[in-house]
Amino acid sequence: MLYPNNLEDKINFSKIRELLKEECSSILGADFVNKMSFSKDLKLINKLLDQTEEFRRIILSGESFPASNFTNIHPFLEKAKIEGTFLYEEEFHEVKLALSTLSRCIEFFLDHEEEYPHLFQLLGLVNLNNDLLREIEKIIDEKGKIRNNASKELSLIRSQILYEENRLRKVLERIFREAKGKGLTPDDASITIRGGRMVIPVLAENKRKIKGFIHDESATGQTVFLEPAEVLDINNDLMDLAYMERREIQRILTKLTDTLRPYIPELRKAFYFLGMVDFIRAKAKFAIKTASVRPLLEKARQLNWKDARHPLLESALKQQGKKVVPLNISLDHNRRLLVISGPNAGGKSVTLKTVALVQYMLQCGMLVPLGESSVCSLFDNFFIDIGDEQNIENDLSTYSSHLMSMKYFTQFADKKTILFIDEFGTGTEPLFGGAIAEGILLSLNKTGAYGVITTHYGNLKQVASKNQGLVNGAMRYDVDKLEPLYQLEIGKPGSSFALEIASKIGISKDIIHYAKEHIGEERVKYDRMLTKLENEKTKYEQVISEAQRKERLLDIRLKEYNSLKETLENNKKKYIQDAKAEAKVLLDDVNRKIEASIKAIKESKADKEVARKIREEIETVKAKVKPEKKVQPAPEVKVIGGEIQVGDFVRLKDNGTVAEVLALQKKEAEISIGELKSKVKLNRLEKISNTEMKKEKKSVAKRTGFDTTSKMMDFSPNLDIRGKRGEEILPLVQNFVDDGYMLGLKDLRIVHGKGDGILRDITRNLLRGMKAVAKTEDEHADRGGSGVTLVTLRA
Repeated sequence: MLYPNNLEDKINFSKIRELLKEECSSILGADFVNKMSFSKDLKLINKLLDQTEEFRRIILSGESFPASNFTNIHPFLEKAKIEGTFLYEEEFHEVKLALSTLSRCIEFFLDHEEEYPHLFQLLGLVNLNNDLLREIEKIIDEKGKIRNNASKELSLIRSQILYEENRLRKVLERIFREAKGKGLTPDDASITIRGGRMVIPVLAENKRKIKGFIHDESATGQTVFLEPAEVLDINNDLMDLAYMERREIQRILTKLTDTLRPYIPELRKAFYFLGMVDFIRAKAKFAIKTASVRPLLEKARQLNWKDARHPLLESALKQQGKKVVPLNISLDHNRRLLVISGPNAGGKSVTLKTVALVQYMLQCGMLVPLGESSVCSLFDNFFIDIGDEQNIENDLSTYSSHLMSMKYFTQFADKKTILFIDEFGTGTEPLFGGAIAEGILLSLNKTGAYGVITTHYGNLKQVASKNQGLVNGAMRYDVDKLEPLYQLEIGKPGSSFALEIASKIGISKDIIHYAKEHIGEERVKYDRMLTKLENEKTKYEQVISEAQRKERLLDIRLKEYNSLKETLENNKKKYIQDAKAEAKVLLDDVNRKIEASIKAIKESKADKEVARKIREEIETVKAKVKPEKKVQPAPEVKVIGGEIQVGDFVRLKDNGTVAEVLALQKKEAEISIGELKSKVKLNRLEKISNTEMKKEKKSVAKRTGFDTTSKMMDFSPNLDIRGKRGEEILPLVQNFVDDGYMLGLKDLRIVHGKGDGILRDITRNLLRGMKAVAKTEDEHADRGGSGVTLVTLRA
């Protein structure tokens, strides 16, 4: 049972229908959209949801599925069922294309029975093979025309037409050439057709000079279109052949229509299936656009929704670059009727309409914009009271129309009903309106109905907090900024924040003071308490959120620490084992040397020369086992404070490169790194003194001492600088070229990639200024082309 009759318009479901029609490929699917209706059948809704979910998976998988020619052929079937009638070529062409689409749909579901079982079951509607399609394909070609070989008679007629047309054209061309040579025709004229007959254009003053029949003249009257007498018989023959062709085509189409006629019942069922497929696909496409899912349906009535969104509101906000605030709501048999309160424009009505629309979409068999873990159930009755229903003809005021709805609700609502009432009790004197609304609310609670109610009345909040089956809900509000948060909180009433909003707007303090006195101290304290609770809740949520963030960070760091500790312990054990093994080898070697030395000294009877050689060997062994000295790291450059100025020396924080400041521009600095100039953010630089700059240069010089042997072993003639920043390139390229030159190499390769060509230009500019470089050129196209620079060094 639905109430009122215009329910779909009030919850904007009619707009959903229009959007679904836009997703349909044809009127076949659009007809199903029009027929879509509210259902309380759990088995049917589960079936519809499963079908749509399967089609959603088909679309997301990217599998090839027919997307066109879902043609409505029912008008053609109505025409064809009458004996003696026939379908035209273009009509058979439409039928042919639609049958081809039908065949491909059937083939797809037959091939994917296990993946999409619910869609596969739809094939039970189809009892049609491809025999009719093959018969039509024999007659109608790909362009929708009758084939030449549709019959022997047609083939002969068309061959004769072709022969006569060629003969006619040759004769006309000869006559036209002769007439043109005599100057009887316009200069830019050519053979044309008038009244279905081939004619030649002739100047009006020369029309008597050629025997024939005039069929037409130009708009100016200066040219006439003349059929020469010589081709009259040929044109007459062609007209006869055209009539023969038309009669033969009609005979072929009549016969083909007779072939189609027995298939009409099966065709109606088959195209019912095709329309349903188009409809299900439209629902699936809409579900993807609205990020809708197939929720879990339970028999026990409950609403346990996560991240519910109003699809139309979400779409509108997305166009404005905004995001909708998701709704979480939970109703069960203990808390069935949710009474939402809060400030104006705080989202009460939007929350109510979101729940109403999503529930209605679900009971029409559509996937819904909810979180995947949401649980839903179905209701037999769907009642709403939203907006103004005043009726001048029936002398109903706004309040009277609301009372009529409440009368209907209290008479017909039961535990299988879900109802929605917006701005409950408004429209009359608040004291009486609130009392009547309270009585209606208690009556509806006794029926066991579920629903969402919005109100500003304080007495309804108190009733909801004291009676089982009712539960308060509040629309969250930022008390400090006096702005709505559009978040629903179930379990407590909300304040209207009327006094706070009035104060923010700038209403006089005297007026606000007067209002407080007439509201009553108890009511002001109650509202103030709600405001305080809201404020404290917001602060606690922020504290909890920060604590949770820190706890998550702590957990991450703890895991990293434990992992690092375990790695260090494992490595420590490994290094100790390796050290022990190496020490054992060294000790064994030393012992052998000592024993051999003692033996040699004894045998030589302490000969001085022998003893000297033995001492040298022992010294060699000692040098081998002596621990290596640790290389002291280069001293760090000390950073000095103060603002960076032009001429200062600075160091890049991220890579330690030292540079000189050339210019300053707002938050950027132009720096010089050797011959390379670059712009960097000031926050990436740290200032160092001139003295420190000299120390750094000396330190670099010491650290970069050149060892030819080790360099030759480690040096590669290929340098890859892809992904590097401009300021990083100079030292890399300079050192690379210097090392190659000192090692005596001639050819080097620098890989910088193509991209926008920035790295290539910087690299080649640097190379041009280097004395060691003889020339640069692009690599061969097969080995990188302009993405690689070949460098030839001087001899």
